Amino acid sequence: MSRIGKLPISIPTGVSVTVDANNTVTVKGPKGELKQTVNSPITVEVKDDTVFVTRPNDDKEIRSQHGLFRSLIHNMVVGVSEGYHKEMELVGVGYRAQNNGQILDLALGYTHNIYLMLPMEIKVETKSERNKNPMIILESCDKQLIGQVCAKIRSFRKPEPYKGKGVRFVGEDVRRKAGKSAGKK
Repeated sequence: MSRIGKLPISIPTGVSVTVDANNTVTVKGPKGELKQTVNSPITVEVKDDTVFVTRPNDDKEIRSQHGLFRSLIHNMVVGVSEGYHKEMELVGVGYRAQNNGQILDLALGYTHNIYLMLPMEIKVETKSERNKNPMIILESCDKQLIGQVCAKIRSFRKPEPYKGKGVRFVGEDVRRKAGKSAGKK
């Protein structure tokens, strides 16, 4: 058995999990609603505030999907009950971030600003305090979507190893390299 796949998922209060005939799992909670279609050999059962994910046999492909779908359902349950929260900081002179509704305006040292339209499922907030790096705070119930948006924002200006400038997660450790040696003699 998959070690991850055989773990039961407990459903917190205020969250409802339903499985329909097409093997689509719907999770509703205070933060939102998420759906995931599970491949046919994997079965999902809801019993007494607990979700069980089972597989019929030990074929290699089915084993790999067993833990995957259990993790996806668990992330959905956590997302609609607690939500996911990511903080990113912009390190560099003149780097700034502003949001106007769902449009994120980034100045990252290029000749032009970068405008990114964020999905409606994501709540965005920007902070710019004196003598501190500008911050972007993202919240969502969908872990996959928030990770994808963070990766997109980070791809505009990845942290470089010499000065550490770029877009990074709060608390991320960027490996630094030594620069050029002094002149040759």
